[in-house]
Amino acid sequence: MIGDILLIVAGLILLTGLLGVIPALGEHIKKFAKWLGGFQGIIGIIALIYGIWTFSVSLGPIMLIIAGIMLATGLLQTLPAVGDYIEKLAKVLGSFQTIIGIITLVVGIWGLIA
Repeated sequence: MIGDILLIVAGLILLTGLLGVIPALGEHIKKFAKWLGGFQGIIGIIALIYGIWTFSVSLGPIMLIIAGIMLATGLLQTLPAVGDYIEKLAKVLGSFQTIIGIITLVVGIWGLIA
């Protein structure tokens, strides 16, 4: 349940630029996602830690780890010895931000429904 909510929040933040095209609710969801974006680093760290803590071969924790790295890149770059590697990984993942955001959001919604 907590993981699913984290997945939805992370997915919304990753898809902030695309949410405006959704008919009727798009602008409201986009404003909410932009507001959540102010907490992007904190949400990313929480998603990363929760994903590692609940790690299994299922898609939810794996997507939490990937989304957490993408969202917390700014904070993780300050870590000595691994900051440069995190930055490179985030650049590679950043080119797939939309796809990762969609998958993260769908997995989170699916987890709440199922």
